[in-house]
Amino acid sequence: MRPFLVLICPVLLLLGLSYLLPFLGIMRLSFTDPVPGLAQYRTVAEDPLILSVIWRTLRICAIVTAVSVAAAYVVTLLWVRGRPLTRSIVELCIMIPFWISVLSRAFGWLSFLSNRGLLNTWLKDAGLIETSLQMTRNEFAIIVGMSHYLIPFAVFPLATAMRNLDERTLIAAEGMGASRLRIFWQVFLPMTASGILGATLLVFVFSVGFFVTPALLGGGQSVMVAELIYLWIFQTPKWGLAAAMSVILMLGVGSILVLLMRRYGRIAQ
Repeated sequence: MRPFLVLICPVLLLLGLSYLLPFLGIMRLSFTDPVPGLAQYRTVAEDPLILSVIWRTLRICAIVTAVSVAAAYVVTLLWVRGRPLTRSIVELCIMIPFWISVLSRAFGWLSFLSNRGLLNTWLKDAGLIETSLQMTRNEFAIIVGMSHYLIPFAVFPLATAMRNLDERTLIAAEGMGASRLRIFWQVFLPMTASGILGATLLVFVFSVGFFVTPALLGGGQSVMVAELIYLWIFQTPKWGLAAAMSVILMLGVGSILVLLMRRYGRIAQ
């Protein structure tokens, strides 16, 4: 036990200095700026504009999580259980996005979905539309951009679950006369539930704090919590309100993390 404590103490000290102390400073600011008290938290709880931003953020994050995990499940199936050539191609497609910055991806989607972008140009040239479709500066563009970024992150917990699956169970189900579809829905999918929950947890936690993609693709029309905090800090100095919102966001994500990890741990066991 002692050697373990010796090895873990530097890590805990680093995490405390890097995360805990700054968080405590932000928490103190939320109670003291501009005046001591709970005024900033009351503003967050009562202001209709702030509440609408919070609900929009939760709605977008829920949609992004569902889309990303569903798409990642298909990609992971091809990666883990496909033919060798298919696995190689899919693996390359999973790895390449990690070499591209989030800013470059957002600008790529902006050039593709904008009114004069590639997609609208193709649709006009094909005679399918007469006027450009509004596919940016809205929630649709944000969901597309965030899902594209987060799909590779959802692949890895799903791949772990699929690779740890007992193949004898699938062979037994097939031997009992079950169809491939029934094997998938009643055997394969439930046995990879821990991977689905792990991917859901990872994607949702990442998506709540997204800033660059919503700011560029949303164009200020679909503001999310992280962008609102940025505005309060750099454009309309409301540091106490920004700190209160940051604390609420941190505690909310932490609570969701604890609940999902408890559920995840029970399923994994």
